[in-house]
Amino acid sequence: MNILASILLVLLEIVPKGDAFLRPLQKRDSIYVGDRLEYGFELDNVRPGTDLALQDLKSLPADTLALVRDWKVDTTRFRRREGLMNIRGSVLLAPFEEGDFALPPIYVQRKSDGKTDTLVFKTPVFRVAQFPLDSARIAENALAPVVRYPLTYAELFPWLAGADILLIALIVGLVLWRRRKRREEEKPSEPAHITALRKLDGYRGSQYWAPEKQKGFYSGVTDALKNYMESRFGVDAPEMTTAEVFDALKGAGDISPELFDETRELFETADFVKFAKHTAPDEYNAKVVPTAVKFVTDTYRSTLEEEQEGDVL
Repeated sequence: MNILASILLVLLEIVPKGDAFLRPLQKRDSIYVGDRLEYGFELDNVRPGTDLALQDLKSLPADTLALVRDWKVDTTRFRRREGLMNIRGSVLLAPFEEGDFALPPIYVQRKSDGKTDTLVFKTPVFRVAQFPLDSARIAENALAPVVRYPLTYAELFPWLAGADILLIALIVGLVLWRRRKRREEEKPSEPAHITALRKLDGYRGSQYWAPEKQKGFYSGVTDALKNYMESRFGVDAPEMTTAEVFDALKGAGDISPELFDETRELFETADFVKFAKHTAPDEYNAKVVPTAVKFVTDTYRSTLEEEQEGDVL
């Protein structure tokens, strides 16, 4: 009989590979109805390029032993030097009746180097028990009230943070809306260059050059120019820094390089006076208003010339 069995194994190329494994996912000693079991095999020293074909376990009776998850194959170890790896394949099962179960053995067809054989892993037998219930205890606690725990700060924090962010967003939106509305209300009905020249004319005279008045002097001159730039060139100059303003004005054809440099120097000096407590000398203060007036008149004059050329054409 042993000789006959050996002959059949050779003819069918079936290779016994030991026992399959069966592990409950729940950490306890017994297996109960509804528990999930991992059933599979482990195969060592597999060469790269080996094809494995696994048997179909979907025919298991779903009402007694359901297949929760089909085959999943993972590499548990790879030995780079030898070029070999360990393979682990498994399915998830769930018994729904109590009693003794004998799982079918696992057959794995292996194809490597043009040779095909079938590996067999012996079946385990396991017992499934009904989960023990204490009927007296269930009856005693059937109508137990729901326990209510007080809210903690950690639970309230995300809601409070969200409310703070929403409040800040509303405040910022309201400030921006009011600023825009105020600009629209303050928008002059007269031409922008007239408004700018009129404001600049109010800063003529050496009475604004005293050290304690220079901050207001330079702020007034640059604000008048920024409002004019916004109307003339379409840049949001009142909300920009000096560097941003002159980056936006680069390439404007009606601003000569000399006028561009002089105006930028004026703005940079104003920044030093306003933010660095710099005191500008009188000889430079005397050039501030003329430089600002020249910027307005030169750029506006080029606009008139363009309009006149358009009328002629």
